[in-house]
Amino acid sequence: MMRCCICQWVKIVDMEDEIISEVLFEHGVIEAPFIMMGSTVLTHGLGLQQFEVVNDTREGKQMRSKVVDIEIDMLSKPEVTRVILEPVQLIVGQHDVGLIIQ
Repeated sequence: MMRCCICQWVKIVDMEDEIISEVLFEHGVIEAPFIMMGSTVLTHGLGLQQFEVVNDTREGKQMRSKVVDIEIDMLSKPEVTRVILEPVQLIVGQHDVGLIIQ
């Protein structure tokens, strides 16, 4: 089994498509026998809460993303394997989710 951190680059933009920030969002850590490039991962959708990227856990807010890269960091101890999903863009004002109680 391989321990992987599922990550996704998220670009936060304003209504004029100006970049506010870009962050690497971590969906979580999983144990998997193997993950290949091009595989599809089903996760919660993403939203914004005061410029912070959060999981949108409301019903029907799921998202499918393709694995675009697998990064193995051998310099850190313990070694870290990151599975990178295709990037997404969130627009301030359109992807705000408000307060989500988990």
